[in-house]
Amino acid sequence: MLRLGRGTKITLAVITALILICTYIPLFVIVMNSFNANKVAGWPIANFSLIWWEKALTNPAMHAALLNSIVVASCATAIALLLGTLSAFALQRFKFYGRETVNLIIILPITLPGVVTGVALSNTFYQVLDPIGIKVGYMGMIIAHATFCVVMVFNNVIARLRRMNPNLEEASMDLGAGMMQTFRSVTFPQFRSAFIAGGLLAFALSFDEVYVTIFTAPPGVETLPLWFMNQMGRPNEANQVNVVATVIILLSLIPVYFSQRVSAQAANDLK
Repeated sequence: MLRLGRGTKITLAVITALILICTYIPLFVIVMNSFNANKVAGWPIANFSLIWWEKALTNPAMHAALLNSIVVASCATAIALLLGTLSAFALQRFKFYGRETVNLIIILPITLPGVVTGVALSNTFYQVLDPIGIKVGYMGMIIAHATFCVVMVFNNVIARLRRMNPNLEEASMDLGAGMMQTFRSVTFPQFRSAFIAGGLLAFALSFDEVYVTIFTAPPGVETLPLWFMNQMGRPNEANQVNVVATVIILLSLIPVYFSQRVSAQAANDLK
């Protein structure tokens, strides 16, 4: 067992405390400023009010932006779950010429800067497809998000497939189970936690994507991150951002809770 000296323990404790402070103090300031009665966010807060909560939660532009973010993230995640899982199975279970090249092509979008991906897709949509009569519109934004969401699912699923025991599937089929029954009863339960974790990561990545959205969103369409950016440019309305950010912080506790449950289940599956 590794034993740490007193000085090392103190140093690690101080570093940990500084990291926690730098992470959670800004979040605390956001939450408190959502109750700030002043038009401009600041600290310390002199007067508290719920006026910004009323304005933000009844703002139709915010409602539309939130709905767009949910729709785009949900559709991109659904595409990513399908393509990412199928790609993982293809690359893990089959050997074919160019397999490593295909693997590189799949993971490349997540390694590229978002602005590069956004410019590339924008040029494709509006300078290549538009002139030949193909209008991608809203669907183009979903496709753009799916390009990097696929990687999240792919990485999680293929990592789990590499640790799975193929003998269990063979035993199931030897006992008379068909391919689909084996998949439902034996294969899927083994990588289910990785499948869910990849979906959660894909949804979160799509929900707060900015760069790709800026270049691929149709005119007049805002997602929540774009609405945040536009509101921050209006100092007298910036506190509405604090309200919506506070709501998102609270809602984020839900996937965090489920991701911990999934991680615990995955750990138990490997025992």
